[in-house]
Amino acid sequence: MPRDFLKGASDEYDVIVIGSGLAGLTVANVLGRAGHSVLLLEQHYKLGGMATWFKRPGGHIFDVSLHGFPYGMIKSCRRYWSQEIADSIVPLKGIRFENPMFSLTTTYNREDFTKLLTSQFKIAPEKVAEFFDTARGMNFYDDQSMTTGELFNKFFPGREDVHRLLMEPIVYANGSTLEDPAITYGIVFSNFMSKGVYTFEGGTDLLIQLMQKELKKNGVDIRIRCDVEKINVEDDRVQSVTVNGRTIKAKSVISNANLNATIFRLLGEETLDKQFVEEARAVRLNNSSTQVYMALNPGETVDESLGDLFFTSTAEEFKTDLLLSRDVTSRTYSIYYPRTRPEGRPRTLIVSSTNAHYKDWAPLSDEQYEASKQDLIKTTLDHLDRYVPNIRERLAHVEASTPRTFQHYTQHVAGASFGTKFEGLAVSRALPDQVKGLYHAGSVGIIMSGWLGAINYGVIVANDVDALLMKQVGAATQPVN
Repeated sequence: MPRDFLKGASDEYDVIVIGSGLAGLTVANVLGRAGHSVLLLEQHYKLGGMATWFKRPGGHIFDVSLHGFPYGMIKSCRRYWSQEIADSIVPLKGIRFENPMFSLTTTYNREDFTKLLTSQFKIAPEKVAEFFDTARGMNFYDDQSMTTGELFNKFFPGREDVHRLLMEPIVYANGSTLEDPAITYGIVFSNFMSKGVYTFEGGTDLLIQLMQKELKKNGVDIRIRCDVEKINVEDDRVQSVTVNGRTIKAKSVISNANLNATIFRLLGEETLDKQFVEEARAVRLNNSSTQVYMALNPGETVDESLGDLFFTSTAEEFKTDLLLSRDVTSRTYSIYYPRTRPEGRPRTLIVSSTNAHYKDWAPLSDEQYEASKQDLIKTTLDHLDRYVPNIRERLAHVEASTPRTFQHYTQHVAGASFGTKFEGLAVSRALPDQVKGLYHAGSVGIIMSGWLGAINYGVIVANDVDALLMKQVGAATQPVN
């Protein structure tokens, strides 16, 4: 008999959370801690969404998205998760750049960037300070007409080398481009500039393990291999979800699924206003990624001068379309030294990441797809050999993932690594105006992307849901006249 992954689940909860990405996990934890009954449903066999990992023989554990996030993660994890999780967040030691325009290593904070821009790039100190202050002063409610490219040209006209230094890490962090609104750059850039780049010591597997422990402590009912088929609505109010063929009621439902999938697959446009549907259809998905995972032989390591994050490019000029091109010229290497997992086997791993279009991979036949993956591995190793000599002879394992991989495991539409473009945030926030009790939390609007953005958006939505539930309780206890 097939296993019933909903065995013992109640017929009704205060809250049902669909999907266990970092936003979904945080929503569930905050509401469980507040005393609400919460059911967390995950279609995969482990929690985390894009914040995930996989193991290979020989003690190799690859992190899919554990690369770097701002200092604000410490505060958010301490407040909404646990001190134990916050204490495991540590700074990266060095961010390195190598391209035809410049070569440098930085701690990636305002003090060091100011020194670089004034000394190496010869920008006037007052102009650098004005740029940083402008970026730091940006917020959600600012005018969205100025693009990031226009922002750069305002302060550093004609300086593509400066644009490249400022932009490449943010493209990697949240998928934004020079054509996106400047606020999507300024807010995220300023978060990093406060105190540099951080990571989670112990790996994603330990993080999710600690989060799962916290969820259970707060009474959240966690269910894996539970693929939600439908969000059920009646009289413009969410009623239940259908999952694994079973209907479970809820006062509120939060979807951590892709915004597009939430609206058009789980919900259905027949329950929504025509204008909202048009706005939802106009939301652009953000890009996806390809990755090459490399494990060095036991005992092998690399010099730490390579950096923790290594941004490389062979392109003579800096253009957004080159960052997404199938003809790869830009690669970001995440170097996982043995200190990344101090309690595990001493292993050194390298993950190469490149932003990518799903459409470049989707139509390939199985044979073409496998050949393209092998070519991705070959060209990556050819490139890395310049910095890690004889890399092929030093490897114990290598494999690749593509946008098709991400779509398969996460069910993200088109394998989107960073959710949607900026306009997705307004549609996500407006969902409860269409269906009472239905919310969305996830990677939207670029700003709410990456680890910190996803967690913080989860907190925002959790507070909205808590207010709704408390209002319902208050209404139910009012005396009848």
